Amino acid sequence: MGFLRLAGIDEAGRGPLAGPVVAAAVVFDPDYIQAELDTTFSKLTDSKAMTEKLREEYFGRLTESRHTAIGIGLVEAGEIDRINILKATHKAMALAASQINPQFALVDGLPVKGLPCESRSIVKGDALSISISAASIIAKVTRDRLLVELDAKFPQYGFARHKGYGTRQHLDALKRHGATPAHRKTFRPVAELDQLDLNII
Repeated sequence: MGFLRLAGIDEAGRGPLAGPVVAAAVVFDPDYIQAELDTTFSKLTDSKAMTEKLREEYFGRLTESRHTAIGIGLVEAGEIDRINILKATHKAMALAASQINPQFALVDGLPVKGLPCESRSIVKGDALSISISAASIIAKVTRDRLLVELDAKFPQYGFARHKGYGTRQHLDALKRHGATPAHRKTFRPVAELDQLDLNII
């Protein structure tokens, strides 16, 4: 497309019951990435298709490289409840992109409003674009690490294992202990709890 600063943008954490939604934007030096496609980044793909170990390895390669620019944006649970998850996701993506000033962006999934540059959305783009793949890894690993930190604060919920998703363990913990401040109160089944009796202050 002839753009010098082409960003890939992706998010992690739209569906969980707790924790922030996190987005990442990644710009590669075009000369560098062409030379490294078959070596340093040969296994770069959709983060969901990678093992945790490989995601962490690539997270390190991406963040330590002098040839990548990375922006990260996040929106916490309270704001998700106030503006809804779609708007929160778009806001996180805009925050991530604004940190690295791309001229054009490729975005995973459906069109996104409010980005600081023109963009093109690509369904399943995290498996088709190396820039989006990189962004998916940055977003996923960043969010997973935040949920591990949340697990240390609220160990009874098992956040380190399920990362806030609605597993049976998580649902059982919600029934026993109620919702934490990190839970999305507008998401079922959190919304179905009696918050006056069960909310952790």
